[in-house]
Amino acid sequence: MKVLLAGATGTIGRAVLDRLQAEGHDVTCLARPGSRLPEGVTRCQADLALPDALSPGALRGVDAVLSCMASRSGAPADAWAVDYAAHLALLRAAQAAGVGQFVLLSAICVQKPLLEFQRAKLAFEAELQASGLRHSIIRPTAFFKSLSGQVARVQAGKPFLLFGDGRLTACKPISDRDLAAFIVGCLDDPAREGILPIGGPGPAITPRQQGEMLFQMTGQAPKFRSLPVGVMDTIIGALSLGGRVVPALRAKADFARIGRYYATESMLVWDGKCYDADATPEFGTETLRDHYAALLRGEVTTDLGDHAMF
Repeated sequence: MKVLLAGATGTIGRAVLDRLQAEGHDVTCLARPGSRLPEGVTRCQADLALPDALSPGALRGVDAVLSCMASRSGAPADAWAVDYAAHLALLRAAQAAGVGQFVLLSAICVQKPLLEFQRAKLAFEAELQASGLRHSIIRPTAFFKSLSGQVARVQAGKPFLLFGDGRLTACKPISDRDLAAFIVGCLDDPAREGILPIGGPGPAITPRQQGEMLFQMTGQAPKFRSLPVGVMDTIIGALSLGGRVVPALRAKADFARIGRYYATESMLVWDGKCYDADATPEFGTETLRDHYAALLRGEVTTDLGDHAMF
């Protein structure tokens, strides 16, 4: 198929690009001016923040649009600019060009929206569902990347940090490669339409279990340090108060709210009353233990970027 890929410079986007090329698809990557793409990749240069940046002609002959775009920080302004407005511009261009399919990488946390970036994602999901295009809205659980921030701490002999007792939340993390395979599979699988929550191979794992796994793999006795969730509430309150005067503190408060959300909410299917691990679909073969082993051997590295908490 001829595919326009947006968000190819991100972690999941790069994995999706590799999978598309491995399967022989004709891929064009939508990229902002100055962004880096692998050599030999066809580029469609456009800044979706600008009015009419992407003309219908740019999508001529495209069979499907696949978007892995996401706001970098999750801050309200950034979220509405990228998770909603940029995606809406892409959708309108796809409709005008007669593109038949749109595959969107979203997030499982939108099912219980308490943050502005979740509301922005949901607003675009609604636009896509009403568009008339064949569509897949993929809501993955936690990425391996997001659960790797304390590997170096444990290697250095430091305690594994927990919120509460470390059993407040659980997830079924999925690897970049497995998620990319699932996403690309949506192009030709009629069963993969609509809203698709997806996790990696189970069972669900809690933060305490992640720590226990790392200590076991490094041959160390388990050593945990518990942080009360109330500490985050105090920090958020102080930053919000200071943010009335200093805009930079307002941004830090937004980031702290995101951190609190992930510290207290599971990345599993939400049935309206509770999180259900059994109802969270599984896909792929790579496990978090496989990823931790590769990190400990120095075979891979993890760049947490703007989302590093520890």
